Amino acid sequence: YDISATTFSPDGRVFQVEYADKAVENSGTAVSIRCTDGVVFGVEKITISKLHVPGSNKRNFSIDQYTGLTFSGLSADARHLVSRARSEASDYRTFYGNDIPCEILAARLAQYMQFFTLYSSVRPFGCSVLLGRFEKNEAPQLYVIEPSGVFYGYKASASGKKKQLAHTELEKLKLDSITCKEAVDAIAK
Repeated sequence: YDISATTFSPDGRVFQVEYADKAVENSGTAVSIRCTDGVVFGVEKITISKLHVPGSNKRNFSIDQYTGLTFSGLSADARHLVSRARSEASDYRTFYGNDIPCEILAARLAQYMQFFTLYSSVRPFGCSVLLGRFEKNEAPQLYVIEPSGVFYGYKASASGKKKQLAHTELEKLKLDSITCKEAVDAIAK
């Protein structure tokens, strides 16, 4: 039952999606907090070797002027999703003449990820995406997209190896009134 993403096991599970979730759980932690004055992203950099160049293989990306993305899971899958998100943002700007709202970008990216759970010729993306946006005239927004293609809005969230520990610490914060400076200090802990 685990050969194809389109085959359900007798108990109704799709193992390929569960394997993608395991890839997320085994990677470095990514944390994001929606603040009163912006959105803050933070990632745990796991150094596998002393030979790695510092700053290579980054996990925080800019999608457009006001939108950012971070991830936990497989880097190659996430870089493909970053490219797709940039393409969606650019296409929306070309067609409508203004920047893409975060909820629409999250929905389009989630739909794209969900397509990869439908066909046997592809596999689900092995990464979880944290997508945030802040613009001066709008409230900050934060969305998390799971490998299954499900997305939710959050005040703060984490994914990766230490997700539970991060969620416990995030719940202690006053998320309705936290500033970006306070959020950076909280994430650095």
